[in-house]
Amino acid sequence: MNKSWKTAEKESEAFTRTPQIGKFLRLSAILAPTGPLPISRSSWWAKVRSGEFPKPVKLGPRTTAWRTQDVVALIERFERGDI
Repeated sequence: MNKSWKTAEKESEAFTRTPQIGKFLRLSAILAPTGPLPISRSSWWAKVRSGEFPKPVKLGPRTTAWRTQDVVALIERFERGDI
């Protein structure tokens, strides 16, 4: 494992321990360097379009977010090796 995945695992552990039901995350909070997933924006959107990653929720005309529980479930799938 390279360092970025180890860092992501550590951050995802802290992220998944926090109760997050009913909250939303913006993309900057999901993707590295501030978020737990080391993936590019273009790769993220490609996987959203293909159905591998959760669909976003429009909170306003220019505001897109993801349900926290969907992102936590995605991180758990990564940890299990399902993705």
